[in-house]
Amino acid sequence: MTTSLPILRLENISFSYPGRGRVLDNLSLEINKGDRIGLVGPNGSGKTTLFHIIMGLLSPYSGTIEFFGKPVKTPNDFKEVYKKVGLLFQDADDQLFSPTVLEDVAFGPLNLGKSKSEARNIAQYTLDRLGIAHFEDRVTHKLSGGEKRLVALATVLSMEPELLLLDEPSTGLDEKIKATLVEVLNRLELSYILISHESDFMSQIADTMFMMENGQLTKDVHIHQYTHKHPNPGQRH
Repeated sequence: MTTSLPILRLENISFSYPGRGRVLDNLSLEINKGDRIGLVGPNGSGKTTLFHIIMGLLSPYSGTIEFFGKPVKTPNDFKEVYKKVGLLFQDADDQLFSPTVLEDVAFGPLNLGKSKSEARNIAQYTLDRLGIAHFEDRVTHKLSGGEKRLVALATVLSMEPELLLLDEPSTGLDEKIKATLVEVLNRLELSYILISHESDFMSQIADTMFMMENGQLTKDVHIHQYTHKHPNPGQRH
């Protein structure tokens, strides 16, 4: 029996912003295929900072990052990470820049070397999965906040990542769209780390909870207080 390598391994990661104490303090984390992790903690505790370090947008001053067993340090190393890890930013406007929704969602596949027709097909399929196929020709900057969140998620999913980093994905969504998002995430065969302040939303899609506090991650002892039901428990790992 062979054991697959972890998708991501962080060891002893430390980071601080100028003029502040350590935001991350010798933090370690391992993500394996099928892991669905919820991340909670006070504002300013370093949750978003952690995501930015994973993506190479910030550099830790100590510690190591490995993807599939390979260390990543340089900008060139992180180019491979971008092909396998999708980051949903907290602010959808940071992610959307094309004139129409379809162009925004097709941009990632085009950037990965897909032809225009392939990228278009992938974009249309992704929008359909999210129940927003009718958004295709809409002008991106005229969408509502909740609509932008779904389109931003579509831009990430269209790149077919192996790991998702979701920073407050339910922000600005009404209950109907939020339910769609829960259904989609439970259906995806993807690993992800989810930041959310909404415990009910998180409990429906995360298998393990971690608390970030004082620069460290600890398993959330309150996990069993959440109502946690999956629509198809037999299909989950």
